[in-house]
Amino acid sequence: MAFGLLQNVSLNDHKNALRHRVYLVLTVLLAKTALSAWGCSEFLLSPLFFFNPTVAEIKQKALQRYNQVRGQGPERLVSGSDDFTLFLWTPAEDKKALQRMTGHQALINQVLFSPDTRVIASASFDKSVKLWDGRTGKFLTSLRGHVSAVYQIAWSADSRLLVSGSSDSTLKVWDAKTRKLSVDLPGHADEVYAVDWSPDGQRVASGGKDKCLRIWRR
Repeated sequence: MAFGLLQNVSLNDHKNALRHRVYLVLTVLLAKTALSAWGCSEFLLSPLFFFNPTVAEIKQKALQRYNQVRGQGPERLVSGSDDFTLFLWTPAEDKKALQRMTGHQALINQVLFSPDTRVIASASFDKSVKLWDGRTGKFLTSLRGHVSAVYQIAWSADSRLLVSGSSDSTLKVWDAKTRKLSVDLPGHADEVYAVDWSPDGQRVASGGKDKCLRIWRR
């Protein structure tokens, strides 16, 4: 796998670092994803397309996709804290946590289910990303490679890859199956605060303290 820098955008309108989440939404890709979800075989982009489905139809489609991902088990919630721990919950069934997840050695910046809900990823100031079983909360592995705090993580839509952004100025792409580093992405001049994938999994966007938005292409 290879990633290359597609575009380096100097954000002159931004006077400060990009500290919040970067959402990489490319119009054509978004339209294709939406059309595919509705079972359309041809990607005919019409300005009226997004207004054609009724609210009831949209809600029904969203419910179908939610139930497909959820499966037969109860809805789950994961939380991460400054006390270095995570908790896995089934809030609709019990107010008591299903699992207490320990292992991080510093405060936790972000926790995130994979799109298929099978794995939970957590990013921490202890320089690591940890993976946990999405159903039981059991610890799976630590992803180590960053030399400073990991601020944010993002899953690819197919749950196969995870990208992390760190205060060491790099992004790293991890293979969820092998649980190893796949690609190292240096290029930012300072801390990386925000990362995200495009809907088709072909691009990663990142932003940080250097006031630059970078887009990486596979």
